[in-house]
Amino acid sequence: MLPLSRYFNKPKVLFISLLQHYGGWVPDKIYIKWLYRLKMGKKLDLKNPKTFSEKLQWLKLYNRQPEYTMMVDKSTVKDYVAGIIGEKYIIPTIGVWDKPEDIEWDRLPNQFVLKTTHGGGSSGVVICKDKDTFDRQQAIIKLKKSFKQDIYRSLREWPYKNVPRRILAEQYIEPDSVTNDLPDYKFFCFNGQPQYCQVISGRNDKECVDFFDINWVHQPFHEPRYLPFADGCLKKPNQYEKMWKLAESLAEGKPFSRIDFFNVRDVVYFGEITFFPTSGFGGFDPQSYDELFGGMISHNSN
Repeated sequence: MLPLSRYFNKPKVLFISLLQHYGGWVPDKIYIKWLYRLKMGKKLDLKNPKTFSEKLQWLKLYNRQPEYTMMVDKSTVKDYVAGIIGEKYIIPTIGVWDKPEDIEWDRLPNQFVLKTTHGGGSSGVVICKDKDTFDRQQAIIKLKKSFKQDIYRSLREWPYKNVPRRILAEQYIEPDSVTNDLPDYKFFCFNGQPQYCQVISGRNDKECVDFFDINWVHQPFHEPRYLPFADGCLKKPNQYEKMWKLAESLAEGKPFSRIDFFNVRDVVYFGEITFFPTSGFGGFDPQSYDELFGGMISHNSN
């Protein structure tokens, strides 16, 4: 939690923090309604959800497929994805351990990436570019902190409820030698069909978010709204159509999923499967796109 002095002018932040830290006893439906009201500033309509934000909350409650747990686990998802699109798209795993203290440092190459398997975003990722200068103790501290995160408890994303906490070590993917960038290509898929590709670029400098359609036509909206468009026109990756097809294969049978890839020197690597981008609280600018995205998700209300 933030120091108490920082809450005096931010009562909403205080209420969100209190709910997320002490609301474990609150039933999922009530918790999600409260959190949505605090974060989005309006009442959540679960009987007739229309926006993308609302429908993701609905899916948290009513689309609880057991296999989703395996798909959000950063270790087990690799076998699942390899079985559908092939092993060649999987970033090689070096090792998996139950806790940070168990990491076998001697097994690791000069460059590698460590991740917590239960999520946590960038806070659960440690990158080593040079083992000789790598600070193991700081890495362990960061991973231990990530171990304490609970996406199900704080955001009620059900697939994460039973993901075991482990450490995954995998091969380091070298960024582009010219731009020193490793863009993420995140395909927003509705009822099994990719519709838009979100590109996150500039993470080492100025992080930007852009959306493109299947023809690489830039779209006039943001998600999340606080990140700007990239300066100039982003270059279409050579494997864009291939990634689109791969995303379609992985999205089959799901009302909504976001399928992520990297495209490094014309080699495609799977990133992750996400069911609730920004946990459904990111919003769109212009806001009309929240309804556009929501209209593409089919659901059956209770």
